[in-house]
Amino acid sequence: MNIKSLLLGSAAALAAVSGAHAADAIVAAEPEPLEYVRICDAYGAGYFFIPGTETCLKIGGKVRTEGQWYDAYNPNSRLGTLWHTRAELRLATASDTEYGPLKTNTEIRWDWNDGNSTKTNLLHASISLGGFTVGKEDSEFNVFTGYAGDVINDDVVYDGPYELNQITYNYDAGNGFTAVISLEDTNSGTGATGSNGEDSSDHYAPDVVAGVGFKSGAWGFKVVGGYDSIVEEGAIKARVDADFGAFSAFLMGGWNTDGDKLNKYAGSNGAGDAAGIGWGDWALWGGASVPINEKLKWNVQLAYTDSKIFAATTNLTWNPVKNLTVRPEVSYTNWDSINQDQWSGILRFERAF
Repeated sequence: MNIKSLLLGSAAALAAVSGAHAADAIVAAEPEPLEYVRICDAYGAGYFFIPGTETCLKIGGKVRTEGQWYDAYNPNSRLGTLWHTRAELRLATASDTEYGPLKTNTEIRWDWNDGNSTKTNLLHASISLGGFTVGKEDSEFNVFTGYAGDVINDDVVYDGPYELNQITYNYDAGNGFTAVISLEDTNSGTGATGSNGEDSSDHYAPDVVAGVGFKSGAWGFKVVGGYDSIVEEGAIKARVDADFGAFSAFLMGGWNTDGDKLNKYAGSNGAGDAAGIGWGDWALWGGASVPINEKLKWNVQLAYTDSKIFAATTNLTWNPVKNLTVRPEVSYTNWDSINQDQWSGILRFERAF
């Protein structure tokens, strides 16, 4: 065998071995593309898509701490300083369907007062689709009219119930006209009673709320009525709002169908010697908000009833930075029917997110 033949044979052998190794080589897999969180702007700011789904999620809440001196709802209150801290977590979901957005709203609250353990409350939990809402929310007797003024102690004079199960339909014509009808859970079950001690242990009929409203430009008007099926009485509230640019104001009036009785929609928030003192035949609320500058606003609310409850509250709302609010507030309440009154104060710090 000559040298040329040897070299050619060696080259062929090396080529065969190299080909075999190439066939057996491990090829690294391409990395899977990462799915980053996608913004979902179809339902407002703050929503994002839950990865792998077409459902949008919004996470929010607040942390609040405040000191309170005396109690605007209780003429017997002799508190020094009650320090109260609260945290709330809100979860909202939304997804598109052939009937419109399918939404949920969940809100959990934790409260702690001086010397007490933490209390947990499922504040709201509801499902909404096509204008219908089912679950636990505040009564439409409050929600539809926008509660009362922009003060902490806005319901010293009772303005309606909160936190109850309901089936509600909201209608918005898109031209300023709105309407609502709601079937709301009554206080029924073993040992349950109505607003005046009525036996409601086997009561089955829901309470009913209905309202209409119209807004045009700077003016808005709403009227809402609630019927308490246990007491078989109810109440009506009407509210006018106006924005004058330099300030905004509201006036709201309520009528109790039987001023000698309390009912779910014309009740009492009084405590101590003021417990059970309701509107009588009627109640009035009025208030104003005056922006002083971009970070500071002054608010005031006055309320008076046929039963001669007078409640006045004023505060300053200061936002030193975005989403941080500081509120010093002073309230005065007079219950003429029991010849007692009360001054109270609150200093609140709240961070929303």
